[in-house]
Amino acid sequence: MQTVAEVLVGHRSIRRFKPDEIPQAVIDEVLREAIVGTSSSGNLNSYSLVLTRDPERRRRLYELHGEQDFILQAPLVVTFCADWNRTRAWLKLRGARDNFNNFLGYHVAAFDAMLLSQSVVLGFEARGYGICYMGTTLYAMGEIAELLGLPETCLPVTTIVVGVPDEHLGKRDRLPLRAFVHDEIYRVADTPELEDIYREREVSGWQRYMSTPRLKALCEQGGITSLAQFYTSPCEDDPDAFGPESTRLLAALQKSGFLPASLDTAVPAAQEK
Repeated sequence: MQTVAEVLVGHRSIRRFKPDEIPQAVIDEVLREAIVGTSSSGNLNSYSLVLTRDPERRRRLYELHGEQDFILQAPLVVTFCADWNRTRAWLKLRGARDNFNNFLGYHVAAFDAMLLSQSVVLGFEARGYGICYMGTTLYAMGEIAELLGLPETCLPVTTIVVGVPDEHLGKRDRLPLRAFVHDEIYRVADTPELEDIYREREVSGWQRYMSTPRLKALCEQGGITSLAQFYTSPCEDDPDAFGPESTRLLAALQKSGFLPASLDTAVPAAQEK
């Protein structure tokens, strides 16, 4: 078993897996330790996890997550959900007032679920398994919720695949510590500092993408000549897609009961003194 420091330093996002199954006893142990050892707002534990191992269900998740091959390779997919449904049912059972079916409730539950996901990741990695987070969960939030049968005020916020790694990767670069840490108050970096902070990333990141024939061809076709341009292109985080996807995300929150059907009617009430 690796230490926490060893796991953090050795973390890699794995996208190729061996077909080896993960023993149920290991899964139970990792999840039990993570739930016990992760902070939770008010100790209300506003999350749920859905484990997917069935090949047909993984095939459907593969489609919803943009057809990423490692979803079909990894023996386990874990979807972390912001979940107030269980708590709200308990409140009703005990004659307490209903709550958490609101935007603040969603944020509390989503953050609880994200905290738990990292603890689960550390537990699997400490035992030698590989994982990869899938940000595509947000893009298909409503469809994933429907596939997994999630009830009202329960929505997926992130997903990981887990399995035995079938690749050995170098450590991905990070920006220097000074880019993230602010002493007492936030200090906005000036242009020379920004240039210095991103200098190595712009070289190493661009070289990595250019070493992948598919991405290199896409960049050449799109006239993309820098790492910054890549990150806001159709290849990555396309600004033209973020607007419609944001609308879809809001619709999923409304359908699940975390937001009112009409946001316009909620604004004046929230502003009342």
